[in-house]
Amino acid sequence: FSVQTMATIGYGKMVPESLVANIMVSVEALTGLVGLAMVTGLVFAKFSRPTARVRFSRVAIVSNRDGIPSFQFRMANMRANRIVDASAHVVFARQEQTLEGEEMRRFYDLKLQRDRSALFIYSWTAIHPISDDSPLNGVTKEAMESARAEIIVSVTGLDETFAQTIHARHSYKPRDILWGRRFVDILERGPDGTLSIDYTHFDDVAPIP
Repeated sequence: FSVQTMATIGYGKMVPESLVANIMVSVEALTGLVGLAMVTGLVFAKFSRPTARVRFSRVAIVSNRDGIPSFQFRMANMRANRIVDASAHVVFARQEQTLEGEEMRRFYDLKLQRDRSALFIYSWTAIHPISDDSPLNGVTKEAMESARAEIIVSVTGLDETFAQTIHARHSYKPRDILWGRRFVDILERGPDGTLSIDYTHFDDVAPIP
């Protein structure tokens, strides 16, 4: 009887007769309606919220770009629709010791050559030039490992279809960073001139000759 009341089925086999039974039916009916509305709202919010689906390269590289040593990684939009006004934020984190001898984790922003993309459609290679004022200047793989360093990437943008903000995050540990390598080209142009991405080589790198 309670299940039929809360689910608003109402087969009609049992009906409340006393005051107590009617009060119980009122409470159960209200509980059933509120519960159904909450579950419906939660399910709708879960499946209607867009996901970023940004693919990050499995490794990052440190190699020359236009004659300047640069930290590089690439991203790709795996969605069918575009990400509008996408922005990338890169942070270098490592353990350091203060003058007082305390050990703490410090964060340094890594400036990118291009940290915004008006339309994130295909792939995006993020490049941080390792200049004299870069936090990565003079840093080696061994130094990063000893400092338990990590490079954290955060990408935000606006979903073109749902007009909602989406977010994706990835991090690179010292074992994920390769020196003296370059990314394999993944852009292909079809007979009609349209560009496509060959994701089979998205994570591939090659030695610099």
